Amino acid sequence: MGPAIVPTMIPDRIAPEENLGKRLRGPDFVQSLERGLAVILTFGPDRPELTLAEVAKGAGLTRAAARRFLLTLVELGYVRNEGRLFSLRPRVLELGYAYLSGLSLAEVAQPLVEEFVSAIHESSSICVLDGDDVVYVVRVPTKRIMTISISVGTRFPAYCTSMGRVLLANQSDDEIERYLAEVRFEPRTQQTVFRPKELRAILIDVRESGYALIDQEMEDGLRSVAVPVRDASGRVIAAMNVSVNSHRVTIQELREEILPQLRQAANRIEDDLHGKDHLKTRAVPRKAANRSNS
Repeated sequence: MGPAIVPTMIPDRIAPEENLGKRLRGPDFVQSLERGLAVILTFGPDRPELTLAEVAKGAGLTRAAARRFLLTLVELGYVRNEGRLFSLRPRVLELGYAYLSGLSLAEVAQPLVEEFVSAIHESSSICVLDGDDVVYVVRVPTKRIMTISISVGTRFPAYCTSMGRVLLANQSDDEIERYLAEVRFEPRTQQTVFRPKELRAILIDVRESGYALIDQEMEDGLRSVAVPVRDASGRVIAAMNVSVNSHRVTIQELREEILPQLRQAANRIEDDLHGKDHLKTRAVPRKAANRSNS
């Protein structure tokens, strides 16, 4: 073994500006907490396992300080040590769970829907069921494709919307029968399905297939596909859709190209709503085929 390191002569922290940047420290700043977090943040998708020397260099710490923090994290259950290598344990997810669990659906979903829309270049929304209507809680348009202005808080009858049908289909059989018996259905376009018998059959199909697709039933020229968003117990709490112009996007394109990406986006939202119960690489949806927005 080499000579012992004398703590009073060698600082624990080296080159802090390379890692967390120079900033003013208040009198209540806890430097040891900063160092412990710096150790955790040295790990990542491309650095799942690190040696002591690599952690020390990445965190800007001396090897002695890095070793103390790593062994403390090992004892607390946040880090695994196998031979010369250290790696994070699933327990580190608890550090972010308190924040994620306190966020509302809209707060969690908004940035992911924005990312999704920027990738596919089509409008997307999230709705919840409120009585017999759907209510928009997230709305990210690319351009106005409806004559009706939609924003967060907008309400529509559930029976003629893709998100409404997803949410209705996942109600109990008794609740569906109540809905079909009590709600007054009116056609919004010549394509609107509004007879209870036909709607019942559609809802059964939506429940089995896991998605709903409407073709100009809400408004002429508007097509939409929607999928459920579930909580950690598997209960459907919302629906997410993509709306397109019927003159630009065919039903086949909506089903074969956009639906798989919509399901992936909904899964990403579910992962965050569940507090990221497991580490998972999340791919960004591929860009949709180049279609004119005219």
